[in-house]
Amino acid sequence: MRRREFLKYSAATVVAAPFVRAASADAGTYKVGVIGAKTGPLAPGAAVTHFPPYQLWAHDVNERGGLNLKDGARKIEIVEYDDRTQPPEAIKAVERAATVDKCDWIGGNYATGFNLACAPTFAKHGYPQLTQACVTDQGAALVKKYPGFFMFQSSTSAYAKGAIGVLKKLKDSGQIGNKVAAVNVGDDFGIELANAGRPLFKEAGFEIVYDKSYPLGTQDYTPVVKAAKAANPDAFVAWSYPPDTFGLADAAKIEGLNVKAYYCAVGCAFQGFSLKNGAAAENILGAGGVIRSPEIDAFYKRHKEVTKVDADYWGSPFYYSMLEMLAQSIEAVGTTDRQAIAAHFRGRKFKLLVGEVELPGQILDKVYTVGQWQGGFFNAVNGEGFGNYAQVKLKTSWG
Repeated sequence: MRRREFLKYSAATVVAAPFVRAASADAGTYKVGVIGAKTGPLAPGAAVTHFPPYQLWAHDVNERGGLNLKDGARKIEIVEYDDRTQPPEAIKAVERAATVDKCDWIGGNYATGFNLACAPTFAKHGYPQLTQACVTDQGAALVKKYPGFFMFQSSTSAYAKGAIGVLKKLKDSGQIGNKVAAVNVGDDFGIELANAGRPLFKEAGFEIVYDKSYPLGTQDYTPVVKAAKAANPDAFVAWSYPPDTFGLADAAKIEGLNVKAYYCAVGCAFQGFSLKNGAAAENILGAGGVIRSPEIDAFYKRHKEVTKVDADYWGSPFYYSMLEMLAQSIEAVGTTDRQAIAAHFRGRKFKLLVGEVELPGQILDKVYTVGQWQGGFFNAVNGEGFGNYAQVKLKTSWG
């Protein structure tokens, strides 16, 4: 898929320079640094999932008068940084936010590998690292090494188990066969998922008939899809990022990859994915998903009105919930003491947009791991910690 086309349908192409800025960074503001890709392969995904929830959160808090601290209310000031989809630039941005701009808080990075790369820098400057776009099995080890590391997310294994668990139910009920084609983006996220998935596929009784990794930033996915199709799989699984999620679907339609179960990871939950693919998106599986409710509907409406960007059906509501937790903790502490704020995250239950959650071991206890496009909504069909999911449907055509 051409990059221009992906940008069009990812719902946002460029996030404006600091969306919420006070006149000056004085005692009346609470400065939050937000670091992510505005340029490079990960920019379109960050423009949908990473920057807008911070913008909406700052808007909502400031509309009610700001954060209520012991010394008075403080309006939130968002300062955005472009890491150019380059880990060294992300590290430099954390350094700048901490030492030059002296932010009161620095948000976790966008993308797993970037959070891992920046963890030592957060720790060096005494900033807790509250992450959302970080899916890894290294969570417990990172918390042990960096006590200020928090994951408002789950493990790589949880997402691999979720996706493969859905496929296993379809296989065991006789709805699909046992042959699977699996591909992954050559980034920490995709590599971890592929490594976690291989033994899980075997345990679930699947035969991997095609297994391929491709570089981040790949432009043409036709060779990958053609080779996958030639292996005659019953299911196709892509541990992918947004550009490849869109590009692989384009190639699958053109090449006629007619599998009964098609899964792609990050980006499948974007409203732009459904808009771009129309009827072809129906019954595609992907990472994330949500369960519809009046509160969720109101969130999506307000998100679009304030940020002009369509929220996705995975990261967006969880990003916003994470920031609700942050605001509740700041106000409970009543000061800008970062360590006290982080301590408030531990051992407590929070009532948030996505429900009541806590962070045992500093890792979120509830996630939706698999969603499916059904009638224009990305319904959660599997997860951990939640009790209600939509029923999975087979993919019968590309529209």
